Formats: sequence, C-alpha cells, structure tokens
Amino acid sequence: MLLSVYFHEEVALDSCRQDEGLHRMDSSGKPSTAQIVVLATSSALTAIFYSIYKNRAKTVSSLQEAKKVSIDQDLKNILSETPGRCIPYAVIEGVVRSVKDTLSSQFVENCKGVVERLTLKEEKMVWNRTTHLWNSTEKVIHQRTNTVPFALGSHDEDISTTVRVIRPLDAAELNLETTYENFHPSAKSLSTVIGHFISGERPKGIHETEEMLRVGDSVTGVGELVLDNNLIKLQPPKAGLSYFLTRMDFESLLRKQTTSVRVWRILTVVFGVAACSTLLFVLWRLYTHSRQSRKERSMLEEFKEQQRRRMCELNLEESSLSPSSCTVCLSRERSCVFLECGHVCACAQCYEGLTEPKKCPICRAPIERVVPLYTS
Repeated sequence: MLLSVYFHEEVALDSCRQDEGLHRMDSSGKPSTAQIVVLATSSALTAIFYSIYKNRAKTVSSLQEAKKVSIDQDLKNILSETPGRCIPYAVIEGVVRSVKDTLSSQFVENCKGVVERLTLKEEKMVWNRTTHLWNSTEKVIHQRTNTVPFALGSHDEDISTTVRVIRPLDAAELNLETTYENFHPSAKSLSTVIGHFISGERPKGIHETEEMLRVGDSVTGVGELVLDNNLIKLQPPKAGLSYFLTRMDFESLLRKQTTSVRVWRILTVVFGVAACSTLLFVLWRLYTHSRQSRKERSMLEEFKEQQRRRMCELNLEESSLSPSSCTVCLSRERSCVFLECGHVCACAQCYEGLTEPKKCPICRAPIERVVPLYTS
C-alpha cells in the first residue's frame, strides 16, 4: 500500500508539473501590467506634486519673510542707505498711476487703464464617442495684451513718491478686472445643424471679453525694490523668488498661496500612499510566491529521495506505470476533473473513496465540485 502511495505521488507530481505550467505563468508572483502602470504613474505624480509643493512652500516662506515697505517721502532715503540700494524681496501696496499715456477701453467710456487684455474664445459642443455625450469646450482664437508704463503711488495723494513697475506681464496673480463681456451666438440653419451633427461639433458662438488694470486700482506688488538713478523700481526678483502683482491685499495673497500649499501637500500624500501601497503589495506577492516555490521544491526533493529508496528496495522501474493511470489505484484511467484546482489525477471510483472533507491528492486543495472527463 505504501508503495502504491509513493507511485501515485510521483506520477501526480509529474502530471502536476505539466498541468500547472500555464497556471504558474499566470500566478508567477510577477507584477501585472496594471500594477506596474499604477506604480509608475503614482510614483511619477508623487514626484511631480512634491516638487510643486516644495516650490509653493518656498514661495509662502519667502512671502512671510518679505519686507513690507510703505510708499512715502522717506522711501528714497531708505533705499539709498540700504546696501546695494536694493531690497531683494519687498512688499509694496499702492494705487496705480499712469506715467505718461493711458489705455482707453474700446467698449466703456471714460475707462482708463495701464494694462488691457482682449480675448476672443470660440465655444462649441463636441460629441464624445466614448461617453456618447455632448461636452462643452472653448478655444482661445485670439488674445492681445497691451500695456503702458505705470507706477504705484501712495493712497495719500499729497505724497508724490511713486514706484515704477517693471515687466508687469511677468508677474503672477495679475488678476485684471473684466470691463466688457459679450457673447455672439452662431447663426443656425437646418443645413448647418445637420452638418454639425454629422461632424460631431456644434459651435455655440464667440465669447468676447476685455480686461483691464485700471488707473486708481489698489495693487499689491512683491518683488525686488531698487533705487536706480533717482528712480524707484519694482522688478522681478533674483534667486528664483516669485514676482507678484495683484489687486488683492497682501494678507489675501498670502492666504491664497498657503491654501495652494495645503492642496499640493494633500495630493502628494495621497499619491505617495498609493505608490507605497502598490509597491508593498507587489513585494508581498513576490515574497509569498517565493516562499511557496521553496516549499514545493523542498517537498518534491523529499519525495524523490523517499521514492528512490523504496524503488531500490523493491527493484521496480518507473517506466512500468502508465502516465494516464489513476494516481490513487494505479489501475483505472483518470476520468474526472477536480475544481477549483483543475487537476486530472483520479478515477471516479477513487474520488468516491476519498475521505471527507475531500481534497485533491496532488495539491491538497479542497474539492468544490467534480466534472467528468471524456476522452476520444
């Protein structure tokens, strides 16, 4: 009886190596394509978001350390006594004043400014073939920005000191006031409507806007403050610091930048956790597969050693057994498939004789159901 068990175990293991070949390829422990994509994407996004977070955090720190300077009669004397006649990062709050010329609004009477932006946007509905929905999109078809030299002056009109603003279009947070807005709908006819449905695009119209930085607006500027030939200038700072020009007050600007830092920090943490979780899952799969492989190799080597000793004692040859015989009785043909493991290793009579709970003789997995095997 013991010899029979040894024989059917060896034949079962030989069959197992053939039957499980494809199974081992599917469950080899290697990360799937989806796991690799998730790991690579989350890692890349984590690095990108962390870089943005560090830059924004540096900007907030610089804003908190920036020197607040008032526009008054003593400003020129303060700069002349400062080393290099320069404050590397200063905060100036003042009123927009024209230097020579001003820009007039093309649509609003008596509206004067120093920065004017005209924008034409095409709005249309586009058919999404994936979601089968019409999506609203817009495209800038023309944009022009005009500017004239201007300065920031004190809120007190009796103070004549002004700060010339250099390269205002390079500044961040330059939120202009919308002075004019109009929507021109597209002309529609039966033929154009049919053509739009066929092409998958339905133009809605042209959106026209005019935005201006008006004379008299309160503006906060953050940058390098320099005294150059008796002219005070606010210009883009050096050392990688951010240049700001905004209609918000300084506290609102600082609060907005701080909120942005929190958002990017949360995104960094979320995608960082996703990347770490995916990596840990992949490593765990590799570890469990490696441990299972070592266990299978150890069992196989132990069985082979026992088989060699037993066959030497009985002077038997392995070639005397049929490879399709039942691994339990070694006489009848295999006639059933065990599920869910999928092994074909026993005949129906031997399956009925297995003790409860019934387990596969090869992998010891519980047998959920049995399917008859027919060969022709």
